[in-house]
This record gives sequence, structure tokens and C-alpha cells, in this order.
Amino acid sequence: MDFVAIDVETANADMASICQIGVAGFEAGQVVSAWVTYVDPEDWFDPYNVAIHGINEDTVAAAPTLPELAIPLLDRLHGTVVVSHTHFDRVSLQQAFTVHELELPTLTWLDSARVARRAWEQCRYRGYGLADVCSIINYDFVHHDALEDAKAAGQVLLAAQEVTGLSVEDWLVHVGWTLDGQPGKHGGYGKPVKQDGNPDGPLYGEVIVFTGALMMPRHDAAARAAEAGCRVADAVSKKVTLLVVGDQDVTKLAEDQTRSTKHRKAQELIDAGHPLRILRETDFVELVRLD
Repeated sequence: MDFVAIDVETANADMASICQIGVAGFEAGQVVSAWVTYVDPEDWFDPYNVAIHGINEDTVAAAPTLPELAIPLLDRLHGTVVVSHTHFDRVSLQQAFTVHELELPTLTWLDSARVARRAWEQCRYRGYGLADVCSIINYDFVHHDALEDAKAAGQVLLAAQEVTGLSVEDWLVHVGWTLDGQPGKHGGYGKPVKQDGNPDGPLYGEVIVFTGALMMPRHDAAARAAEAGCRVADAVSKKVTLLVVGDQDVTKLAEDQTRSTKHRKAQELIDAGHPLRILRETDFVELVRLD
């Protein structure tokens, strides 16, 4: 089965702030098309995001906005199997389309990170980031360029097909996600914030910390994260892979107001090259709701 792979880069912790999109089309195990564009996110650029991908206000000064790109993007995605590495590109796209009141195309998502966790034993619980998996399959690419990352995600799926003998259709059944799934009751809602993750959850292996003023009670957020597979920690360390920040605190960042101690620690780790991602609470809720 043919498929397309997609990756996006964002300007700040708001996952709707897409500033670059890359799409690669695969047919018969080969890249047959490539499309990449900068996007004016109509939003501010966090220096920490810029340090990761190198895209800033000057880069997108003459770039189109997402509504202006909707038709060529939808033409590439509609009716296809779309591969992304982890859930973040999928959620970013959905959040951005919602912000701009655009209608999402009809498509089927396949997460190449979940494929990797089942195809290679060493990726089962950790080491399933895109760079790590590409090292295993000996695929060289320029990380944090949207088109390069999209091609790499497609290569991960192709390599998994080769080592397991499973087709794209097989993988869709093997790791398919429920688009309208709601958080279950695993772990309960009365537990302390710090807790282990559901080993069968799609985000198993992620370590998450919450900071700032959340709309939902902190223990509810922790329970949702644990149900999705995240181990919930109460402090930022090198083991943490996700930091969820209250939406109003993210807004304050654009005004250069004080960040929490956890947020500053996370940014220091990101600056040092640690693979940690900062999310808004709204994006976190969408992430676990879809899984």
C-alpha cells in the first residue's frame, strides 16, 4: 500500500503554531514526491523552538498562512494513509485546522513510532525517537527539517515492513488508534500526581510533568496521562520527555513574563540538547483524547 508521510515544526509551545510543513509521498517503497513549505504561524517564536529548528520571524516573513496552504496540503493528504512519527504532528495539524476553522481531510493515520516500538525490541520502552530509530536502520537525515523528518518517518515504516514482513495494512491493524477514544479509568482519579503509566498505553515510555495553572485538577491530568501510558513525575529531570504548561502561562511567555521553575529547568535541558517537548494543556488534552 502506498502512503504519505508528514512532519511539522512549530513556532512555540502552542501546537497550532505551525511554521513549516513537509510531506513525502511513497509508492512501491520509494519516495515519489516531496513538498515542503514554510508557514507564517501568525504567532510569536519562542527562542527555544528556534534553537531546535532554526526557523524564526525572518524565515517566514514572506511565507503563506495555513489557510492559504490548505488546498495544496489537502490535495496531498485526502484519502491517504498518513504516517507521522509520534502523535505530535497529527495533533498540531488538527489544532491548527481548528484555530483557522478549516475542515480536516478524510485520511488514516499511522504512527511510525508505535510501529518502531513493535518492530525492534530495543525500542519497546525507550529509544524510539526518530533519530534513534534512524540510527538503527542506518538512515541519515537532517533532523528538525520538516521534509527530512517526514521522509525519515516513511523510511522507518519501510524498514519495519522489511524486518517483520508486515504490510502497511497489517501495521494499521497492529497499532491502529481510536480517533474518538476517551481516557479510561486505569489508575483512577484520586491518586497522587506522581504515578506509573499504563504499559499498554500509546504513550508508554514518555515521562511527563505538569506546571502552571491548569484548567483541570492536577490529579485528573495525571490520571489521564497515566492512562495514556505516561509515567507522571513531580519534578523536571533528564528523564522527563514532556512538560505540560497551563494555557494562560504559555500566553504569558509571549509577553516575556516570569516562567515557572519547572519551565526554566525544562528550557535549560532543551538548550543542552535533551529531547524534551513543551505542550499547552489544551494540546495535552487533545493528545490523550485521541489516543
